[in-house]
Amino acid sequence: MEDTAVLEIRNLSKSFAKNKVLDGIDLTVKKGTVHGLMGENGAGKSTMMKCLFGIYAKDEGSITLYGKPVDFKSPKEALENGVAMVHQELNQCLDLPVMDNLYLGRFPTRLGIVDEAKMLRASNRLFVSLNMNVNPKTTMRSMGVSQRQMVEIAKAVSYNAKLIVLDEPTSSLTEREVKKLFSIVDNLRKQGVSFVYISHKMDEVFEICDEVSVMRDGKMILTKAVKDTSMNELISAMVGRSLEKRFPDVDNKPGKPFLEVRNLTTKFDPVLENISFTVNKGEIFGLYGLVGAGRSELLEAMFGVRTIASGQEILDGKKLHFDSSKDAMAYNFAMITEERKKNGMFGKDTIKFNTCITNLDAYKSAGIISPRKMFNAANRQIRQMNTRCVSSEELISSLSGGNQQKVIIGKWMEREPDVFLMDEPTRGIDVGAKYEIYQLIIRMAKEGKTIVMVSSEMPEILGVTNRIAVMSNHRIAGIVNTSETNQEELLRLAARYL
Repeated sequence: MEDTAVLEIRNLSKSFAKNKVLDGIDLTVKKGTVHGLMGENGAGKSTMMKCLFGIYAKDEGSITLYGKPVDFKSPKEALENGVAMVHQELNQCLDLPVMDNLYLGRFPTRLGIVDEAKMLRASNRLFVSLNMNVNPKTTMRSMGVSQRQMVEIAKAVSYNAKLIVLDEPTSSLTEREVKKLFSIVDNLRKQGVSFVYISHKMDEVFEICDEVSVMRDGKMILTKAVKDTSMNELISAMVGRSLEKRFPDVDNKPGKPFLEVRNLTTKFDPVLENISFTVNKGEIFGLYGLVGAGRSELLEAMFGVRTIASGQEILDGKKLHFDSSKDAMAYNFAMITEERKKNGMFGKDTIKFNTCITNLDAYKSAGIISPRKMFNAANRQIRQMNTRCVSSEELISSLSGGNQQKVIIGKWMEREPDVFLMDEPTRGIDVGAKYEIYQLIIRMAKEGKTIVMVSSEMPEILGVTNRIAVMSNHRIAGIVNTSETNQEELLRLAARYL
């Protein structure tokens, strides 16, 4: 490890109107190190990175790269100068092959024509060097979120980036995928590549980072060597108070069997095979498994957006058949999707619109939608979810990831669902907001709502559920009581049919 500063940010400030979102920020990232960056949603992490990448113009302060002042006007200019970023919300051309996404905007050419053979060779060399098993000809859409994230990291490396910003890079990865990512990061670190590692996951920061900085309310609160700090100190710096426990008490009392999935098999790849389980009323039922095990596909089948070949769902003794999500919603099913930006929200519309869109009939007066009712509903959910925003008329895209997720949960709460399917409900949410979401999930269960929750975070699945079904290769490998299991058993079951 060297002490040479790759990136130095000094006295960086940025305001939007009268709102000062960055206030005199200092940050130093050393060569060949991983520098953790933590803070609650809205703390200013993303704004600081956008100033670095030229998306926002800074109001004051300086940014130097290898001792030379820089003032990038666009992410493209940053890339060309060896600074890359892998975003949590992936922006890729899903209908193009992997190699086209890697070299978009800089295709190798021969006699004025794209040299696909050269691009294929370069892609293969890149993936071999990173020990990634990816076929460059695979269409992006056919790949899981975790694989597409790995492609983005490979793309950053292909630019010979000397500083790579990773924004919540493990939000869709399981334990095995995380270890793979850390191995790649470690190898690149040894080659002198530096990283800014933005994450809400304490365990990972302590495992992979050399130093860590914490932001709160636009200010830099703390910067320390990871070995010299503790989880409690970081949490206290992030939220301005001590969080005594990582998870609330799971004190709901599940009732009688309420939701049954019986011999469910899906029609199209990946095919789920003979999935069966029963969830009790007021229970928090976890779904765990490695990436590609079929967890998201199972929720989609249960919500009517994936075709079922055989088997059935039974709700409170009544056999159900959903041809669409509209059918599922008619039976008071709700679903949070894994990728909120892709299929969970209308990014170009307001908080009010996104809160009310799934329940428009409830806001009508004399057959006409009432703006007043929509306004009241949106503000009710802003209060209940503790969403940080200016008003319900604010664009949802202007919110931090965690606050966007709160709006999405709030829109479903407006429908008062009986069954709530949750796919990675705390993905990309900070530690303080996560605790609030956990409290909400437990409160919903205590009110009698039945919850089926997918999570790739082992501590989370063990921390907030009553029982856990573990999936392996599109099948149920076992169902365990949360209070009687451990990480080793879950991983063993997850590998059962591999």
